[in-house]
Amino acid sequence: MTHALHLTAAVTHEGEWYVARCLQVEVTSQGDSVEDALDNLREALELYFEDAPAPEVTDVITAPVEVRVA
Repeated sequence: MTHALHLTAAVTHEGEWYVARCLQVEVTSQGDSVEDALDNLREALELYFEDAPAPEVTDVITAPVEVRVA
């Protein structure tokens, strides 16, 4: 039986790539655009969960954080 997990991704622009990271598990992918990076992350997560148990998913609160560095 399959079911949908609702996970959270953070996408950053690094050099010429967009990098998508899943916040609940250590899976990352990249692409030429935000959409490509998210599509590639979705595929990587599906492959990851073929061998790993699905996590308990809790709501993720995302917020910007300002840090002062010298």
